Amino acid sequence: MRALSITVLLLMMTATAHAAAPKVAVFNFDWLDTSLEGEMKGRRSDEQARLLHAADQLREEMKQSGRFELLDMSSLNVAAQGRNLQACGGCDVQLAQQIGADLVITGLVQKVSNLILNMNITLRNVHTGRLVATMSADLRGNTDESWSRAMSYLVRNRLLAPNYGAPQPQ
Repeated sequence: MRALSITVLLLMMTATAHAAAPKVAVFNFDWLDTSLEGEMKGRRSDEQARLLHAADQLREEMKQSGRFELLDMSSLNVAAQGRNLQACGGCDVQLAQQIGADLVITGLVQKVSNLILNMNITLRNVHTGRLVATMSADLRGNTDESWSRAMSYLVRNRLLAPNYGAPQPQ
């Protein structure tokens, strides 16, 4: 009876270990301003604040889903700052490996004008370096509300959608 209890306990522990939420590194978003305003006036403080809020909102919505374990990014912030993490040849994966991540998320917001912006999120497997999913949303209007709605849409309808990014049978 004791051997059976130990066996059941070990099986339960193994099942729990396999069901553990993936550890995710979510970097702050990068900014690409191709607008005439950006060329003439440079960076705006409200847009930089929105970039930080977008990443925070993504982390919070992922945390609330209960499907991910979000990792502390403070040790990587300096190394990641000023790099285009979506186009750095895998530096995002290398950085995420340093903190034991299973998945890494990078984001980029492109400003075409104050009316037209685009939010992009990329999810990679840290162990293989392979792209898991990429998602994009166009924003109309450069406001806190438009950015927040775009992020909520991407999380709800892409990142947390069942089997999003999984290979589909042909």
